[in-house]
Amino acid sequence: MTNVTDTDTAQDSGTAQDQPPPALLFEMIRSFVTLASTLNLSHAVKDLNSTRQTVRRHIASLETAMGGPLFTVDDRRYHLTEMGESVLPDAKDILARGITWLRGQTSTFGHLQKLRAHVGDWDFYQQQQPLGSIWKDPSLLLRETLRAWAISSGEIEADTFRHVRPYLIIYRRSEVGWICVEFGEKSVYVNWFGLDFARSSIGRPISQMPAGEEFSYLIYQAFDEAEAKQMARLDHVFTRMPRRPSEKLSPVAYQRLILNGFFPDGSPAVMSLVQPVGQLNIAGLDISGMEGLLPMEMPDFTPEMALFEHK
Repeated sequence: MTNVTDTDTAQDSGTAQDQPPPALLFEMIRSFVTLASTLNLSHAVKDLNSTRQTVRRHIASLETAMGGPLFTVDDRRYHLTEMGESVLPDAKDILARGITWLRGQTSTFGHLQKLRAHVGDWDFYQQQQPLGSIWKDPSLLLRETLRAWAISSGEIEADTFRHVRPYLIIYRRSEVGWICVEFGEKSVYVNWFGLDFARSSIGRPISQMPAGEEFSYLIYQAFDEAEAKQMARLDHVFTRMPRRPSEKLSPVAYQRLILNGFFPDGSPAVMSLVQPVGQLNIAGLDISGMEGLLPMEMPDFTPEMALFEHK
């Protein structure tokens, strides 16, 4: 097994760090991400509509600039090095943000993420909210879920979390991305589609968005962020979805609280609470008077059901 390039000299000299970023940095990152995905040079070249020489040159230039090998090659099969694995998530993020930024699909509002896309009859708007706004939200369940999560330290099976768990959707990371492993029987998903359809969806990977792979990456980056930083995140969302799988798309507005968590064996999980929202806070979007907006019922969560709400 050999390294793709010999970078010891570049690493020792440090001269690469003194140079400005190369003009083709975006294409170099695209070559790296694609090769990391296929681990096969011929497949990467085909996906990129490029040449073997160009992809090799891009990888070599990145390795020189970064001071270490990103891949090793064994019998023409590429393998990510430890360094390659560590920088790949950021490379994907740069690539996704660059593409969606160019399309006008991503921006920031008050230092928080805002996403938007329109493809055919489908719309998607998402704006991250200050987490502190939860304490002023009229939803008792929203406040109670955040409290229960903090008290239980994210442990899904904790007694102090049991009363809010039926309202949540729980996800686990897999080789194909985040998959749902549990639909709470009182969750909005079950309310929309029915318990039978929800149970049939267990184990399926989160579907790709119509706006493309890069946009999907940013949508579900919130899950990765919650897991990696062991944090909570609140978003307001407007999109279109069918009330039933065979029906046409209808507009829907909601807020989504994402929480990191842990299964009993200590493996990571992500939990999602989806709720109707009285006033959708997405800059530049007005849904007042919109026909066909799907009604969302407020969950039957009362003060008597809360463990931590002040009486």
